[in-house]
Amino acid sequence: MSGPIPPPLPAELEALMRRMHLPYMRRAAPEVLATARAQRWEPAEVLKVLLSEEVAGRERSALATRRTQAAFPTGKTFATWDATVSSIPPPTQMALRTLEWIGRRENLVVCGPSGTGKTFWLEALGHLAVEAGLKVAWFSLEELGVLVRRHRADDSVTRAVQAILRARLIVVDDIGLLPVSPDAAEGFFRLVDAAYEKRSVAVSSNVHPAGFDELMPKTLATATVDRLLHHAHVCITSGDSVRLAQATAGKGVIPLGAVAPDGPTTRRHPPLGGTD
Repeated sequence: MSGPIPPPLPAELEALMRRMHLPYMRRAAPEVLATARAQRWEPAEVLKVLLSEEVAGRERSALATRRTQAAFPTGKTFATWDATVSSIPPPTQMALRTLEWIGRRENLVVCGPSGTGKTFWLEALGHLAVEAGLKVAWFSLEELGVLVRRHRADDSVTRAVQAILRARLIVVDDIGLLPVSPDAAEGFFRLVDAAYEKRSVAVSSNVHPAGFDELMPKTLATATVDRLLHHAHVCITSGDSVRLAQATAGKGVIPLGAVAPDGPTTRRHPPLGGTD
């Protein structure tokens, strides 16, 4: 049974909180003040609780904003990651999950056959970074090509790439699955070049970076790989497709009428060229 509804804030106090943009404190204040009055709190304790409510609310809001801006593809996190199935060595997994490499502005390349957990691993790391207070941006090569075409008309490609670098970690997913257009190759080079020793770039690919010259012009591929691998951790995945194994075992679908554990997931990318 819920308790009595606390009295509303005095109009003047509520107006002050609105002017000072303290929405979480304003929502919590009636109940906090009623409790403080009943339990005879010290003024400092009241202030501490109200400020704590505001800080916690802002942190929740900032986390939700960072998740939306990151534009992760599926919402997969380490909550459902099986470290024993991955071919990435456990010590490497543990070291990368500390996120210290992002602080050192190092890169990460995960390459191997389709279905071996490359995208899952990068997305889980991305969510971990977001939860640690870092901005993350997620792109495909095709989206980088769109960015180049969109900003070439007014010669603002460089400015658009610099806007992406507001993120501390930039992920480029699934290189090698589709032919790389000239615009996508240019966008990839521009991003890696601009991020070099300033931001961390994480890449998943079906092709080892040594073979990128088969996907894009050799000169551009050489320059891109040179910058990408200079300060990089390279993880090579192997084995059979986890997705195919699950499908074969009848675990690829949820029984009709059941509810997905994580609910439906949709991806809405922020405007290309920015992460704020």
